[in-house]
Amino acid sequence: MTSYSTVRLADGRTLDVLLGDGGGEVGLVAHHGTPGDASRYAKWAAPAAERGLRLVTFSRPGYAGSTRQPGRSVASVASDVSELLDQLGIGRFVSVGGSGGGPHAIACAALLPDRCLAAAALVTVAPWGAAGLDWWTGMTQSNLDEFGAALRGEAVLRSWMAHHGEPYRHVTTADVAATFGDLLCPIDQQTATGDYAKDLADGIRRGLANGFDGWIDDDLAFTTPWGFDPAAVRRPVTVWQGELDQMVPWSHGRWLAEQIPGARFELAMGHGHFSMGVANRDEILDDLLAGALA
Repeated sequence: MTSYSTVRLADGRTLDVLLGDGGGEVGLVAHHGTPGDASRYAKWAAPAAERGLRLVTFSRPGYAGSTRQPGRSVASVASDVSELLDQLGIGRFVSVGGSGGGPHAIACAALLPDRCLAAAALVTVAPWGAAGLDWWTGMTQSNLDEFGAALRGEAVLRSWMAHHGEPYRHVTTADVAATFGDLLCPIDQQTATGDYAKDLADGIRRGLANGFDGWIDDDLAFTTPWGFDPAAVRRPVTVWQGELDQMVPWSHGRWLAEQIPGARFELAMGHGHFSMGVANRDEILDDLLAGALA
């Protein structure tokens, strides 16, 4: 079971928070994708609790009921997580994030090493301008257009979003695959049906109910310096990527794993952006626990 709450931070902002029932004293801090909201990891609450972990997840600033934080970087998530856990009375945690949440999970390992025991980054994008990585190779035209707009600044990105993001604000279970279009490989199109599609569509609509600020600020954060060096991470990190991912090429995850000291790279053969996390959820959780105990 999960329940929503609203947490007020010291700077006056509010966070839209989803908490799992049960679990122990160690949190599972989960970071949703782009676009999305806190509900993205709701179905991880029960398997997390079975492993002694309490799910803690929130909508990033600008999504759903979370106050916008203009100019935020990927690193900004660390202070929000730290303050949120303080209010919840949770000391240590492991961190997981998928897609746009992946960099934020790694940020927790980098910037909160006294509390974050291990991290898992799923189908994650690498830093813009990463040395030795062709950031664009393998991306579909939709991503080329979106991130190309982000690199030209907020005004251009907001204009792009007004024309191309609107279908996501009204996406339904039946049209998830059509809305994502060329971003989905065949196995992701198969995954984006039934309950999975309903949960995804509901979360995206909820995340974008107040506009595109969260999505815009995510894209700007991904295409500017993250605010920390992956090479400075000293906690166990596993980077999981899908071989067939058309949304985030697996070369991004491999690059990150090569930069993070001691990181493991897991390439899920035959899987894409959506299907990878579905097929490997339990293994991801078990790997996080193993990392926390290392």
